[in-house]
Amino acid sequence: MNILLTNDDGIQAPGLRAIYKALLDAGHTVQVVAPVSEQSAVGHAITIAMPLKVKNFRENGFKGIGVYGTPADCVKLGLTTLLGGQRPDLVVSGINSGCNVGVDIIYSGTVSAATEGVLEGIRAIAVSYDDWTPQDMTGQAKWAADFIGRTDWDALPPDVLLNLNLPKGPIEEAKELVLCPQTSTSYRDWYQERHDPRGSAYYWLEGEIPHERVGPETDRGKLSEGHITLTPLQFRLTDEALLKQLDALGVR
Repeated sequence: MNILLTNDDGIQAPGLRAIYKALLDAGHTVQVVAPVSEQSAVGHAITIAMPLKVKNFRENGFKGIGVYGTPADCVKLGLTTLLGGQRPDLVVSGINSGCNVGVDIIYSGTVSAATEGVLEGIRAIAVSYDDWTPQDMTGQAKWAADFIGRTDWDALPPDVLLNLNLPKGPIEEAKELVLCPQTSTSYRDWYQERHDPRGSAYYWLEGEIPHERVGPETDRGKLSEGHITLTPLQFRLTDEALLKQLDALGVR
């Protein structure tokens, strides 16, 4: 397959480098367009008030194009301009350091980059690893590349968007893949107040998904049990049931 690879951790992130090599080893053609710097939790932001600059990376068997912009910028710019009109068969976003489950899907630049591919009519998959400080993702990358290779993408709808999460720890110890919905539980957030050297206050966001409120059959629940999780997503946000109810009520 011809694959467009991107992420939100940046073009030099270990997860992107690991899956780049794994996809090449699996025989795929891989073109990388990814942010130069980390763009975690930027969602589906795009740049409209400043120009987008790019930088070529060629090092240690790796080559790709870095964009001084967001993950969605990378996919848009790649598909329209940087790839010379060559349309990929699949957009792969990741491997992200840290899972993307529940409401993470809304905030995630990783998932948003994959979503941008779907908006352009290209099947896509977001891949994340439930570890914020991974040391080596070689095993996870090989598993993900194998999954991508054995999936019959042509049998799936053209607007398919898959969200794949790998549990923390060696991939050999991971439990089998389960298909599951995202958890509906939101984060419990708080902010640490700190002070700069001049005494001015600033705030640092922290938070967690309360485990006692996580459904055991959801992505967060299964991932915590050590399973690989797969959740199909859709970008359509219209509440069809409420649309019909409002119409029945004569709302005009």
